[in-house]
Amino acid sequence: MMELIRAGTSDALVINSISKRAFDSDIEVGASSKGGPPGYKSVNFHVKMAKANHLYKLSEDGLIVGGAILFKDGPKLNIGRIFVDPEYFRKGYGIFIMQEIERIFPDVKELYLDTPAWNIRTNAFYQKLGYTEYKRDDEFIYYIKMPLNF
Repeated sequence: MMELIRAGTSDALVINSISKRAFDSDIEVGASSKGGPPGYKSVNFHVKMAKANHLYKLSEDGLIVGGAILFKDGPKLNIGRIFVDPEYFRKGYGIFIMQEIERIFPDVKELYLDTPAWNIRTNAFYQKLGYTEYKRDDEFIYYIKMPLNF
């Protein structure tokens, strides 16, 4: 059984490892070097996010295979990042995370996220899920989605 639930500080080490592998794999889809968003490979960052109730883990049968960092502000939710262990890419895990985010936060009226402009994989993924570009700059494309559940 797959589930997306809040992660605790005890999950930070495993989640950090998955985050590092996931974001470093972007070098295969256009990144100029290994890297990721701030804190993507910092255990302390993930502990801090867990303590603030922003860190979520995707587990399948008790095994953590991905995660998300989410920031809720009233009726708005900023999807800070989602990530899946590269071993599980292209198997529906990312779609599951995004669907679960909408299910977990039924009162959210606007979902926001951004992704690097060069990342063809993530831009296509978010567009496929109904996210609409509302802004872009030299580095990022910014997306919004207004769920139909209200």
